[in-house]
Amino acid sequence: MDIIVQIKTIIFSIVFGFVFSLFLHFNYKYIVGGKLLSFIFTFLFVLVFTFLFFIGLQYINNGVFHFYEIVCIAIGFTLESLIFIEKKFKK
Repeated sequence: MDIIVQIKTIIFSIVFGFVFSLFLHFNYKYIVGGKLLSFIFTFLFVLVFTFLFFIGLQYINNGVFHFYEIVCIAIGFTLESLIFIEKKFKK
Protein backbone atom coordinates (compact mmCIF):
# COMPACT_ATOMS: atom_id res chain seq x y z
CA MET A 1 0.00 0.00 0.00
CA ASP A 2 1.49 3.33 -0.99
CA ILE A 3 1.78 6.37 1.27
CA ILE A 4 -1.12 8.30 -0.35
CA VAL A 5 -3.55 5.47 0.37
CA GLN A 6 -2.29 5.24 3.95
CA ILE A 7 -2.76 8.99 4.48
CA LYS A 8 -6.29 8.80 3.04
CA THR A 9 -7.04 5.87 5.35
CA ILE A 10 -5.74 7.70 8.42
CA ILE A 11 -7.73 10.84 7.61
CA PHE A 12 -10.86 8.79 6.92
CA SER A 13 -10.47 6.91 10.23
CA ILE A 14 -10.02 10.11 12.26
CA VAL A 15 -13.01 11.78 10.58
CA PHE A 16 -15.05 8.60 11.04
CA GLY A 17 -14.24 8.51 14.76
CA PHE A 18 -15.22 12.18 15.04
CA VAL A 19 -18.55 11.61 13.25
CA PHE A 20 -19.24 8.43 15.23
CA SER A 21 -18.73 10.29 18.50
CA LEU A 22 -20.88 13.19 17.29
CA PHE A 23 -23.77 10.89 16.41
CA LEU A 24 -23.30 9.06 19.69
CA HIS A 25 -23.75 12.30 21.61
CA PHE A 26 -26.85 13.22 19.57
CA ASN A 27 -28.43 9.78 20.02
CA TYR A 28 -27.48 9.27 23.66
CA LYS A 29 -31.06 9.59 24.92
CA TYR A 30 -32.16 6.70 22.68
CA ILE A 31 -29.24 4.49 23.65
CA VAL A 32 -29.87 4.92 27.38
CA GLY A 33 -33.66 4.24 27.13
CA GLY A 34 -35.41 1.03 28.24
CA LYS A 35 -33.53 -2.27 28.34
CA LEU A 36 -34.85 -3.92 25.18
CA LEU A 37 -35.15 -0.70 23.18
CA SER A 38 -31.68 0.35 24.30
CA PHE A 39 -30.19 -2.99 23.27
CA ILE A 40 -31.85 -2.95 19.84
CA PHE A 41 -30.95 0.67 19.13
CA THR A 42 -27.35 0.23 20.29
CA PHE A 43 -26.94 -2.93 18.20
CA LEU A 44 -28.32 -1.24 15.07
CA PHE A 45 -26.28 1.91 15.71
CA VAL A 46 -23.01 -0.02 15.96
CA LEU A 47 -23.94 -2.27 13.03
CA VAL A 48 -24.68 0.66 10.73
CA PHE A 49 -21.50 2.52 11.64
CA THR A 50 -19.37 -0.60 11.28
CA PHE A 51 -20.90 -1.21 7.87
CA LEU A 52 -20.25 2.40 6.85
CA PHE A 53 -16.64 2.16 8.00
CA PHE A 54 -15.96 -0.93 5.93
CA ILE A 55 -17.69 0.57 2.90
CA GLY A 56 -15.34 3.55 3.24
CA LEU A 57 -12.35 1.22 3.56
CA GLN A 58 -13.47 -0.71 0.51
CA TYR A 59 -13.62 2.53 -1.46
CA ILE A 60 -10.23 3.85 -0.23
CA ASN A 61 -7.98 0.80 0.00
CA ASN A 62 -9.98 -2.25 -1.13
CA GLY A 63 -11.04 -3.15 2.40
CA VAL A 64 -7.59 -3.68 3.89
CA PHE A 65 -7.78 -3.23 7.66
CA HIS A 66 -4.82 -2.29 9.85
CA PHE A 67 -4.43 -1.80 13.60
CA TYR A 68 -3.61 1.90 13.28
CA GLU A 69 -7.11 2.54 11.94
CA ILE A 70 -8.55 1.64 15.33
CA VAL A 71 -6.11 4.08 16.94
CA CYS A 72 -7.15 6.81 14.47
CA ILE A 73 -10.84 6.18 15.19
CA ALA A 74 -10.07 6.53 18.91
CA ILE A 75 -8.21 9.80 18.25
CA GLY A 76 -11.17 11.19 16.27
CA PHE A 77 -13.58 10.03 18.97
CA THR A 78 -11.48 11.71 21.66
CA LEU A 79 -11.15 14.96 19.71
CA GLU A 80 -14.91 15.23 19.28
CA SER A 81 -15.49 14.38 22.93
CA LEU A 82 -13.08 17.11 24.03
CA ILE A 83 -14.79 19.65 21.75
CA PHE A 84 -18.24 18.57 22.99
CA ILE A 85 -17.16 18.89 26.63
CA GLU A 86 -15.58 22.31 25.96
CA LYS A 87 -18.76 23.60 24.30
CA LYS A 88 -20.86 22.14 27.12
CA PHE A 89 -18.91 24.04 29.79
CA LYS A 90 -18.89 27.33 27.83
CA LYS A 91 -22.70 27.65 28.06
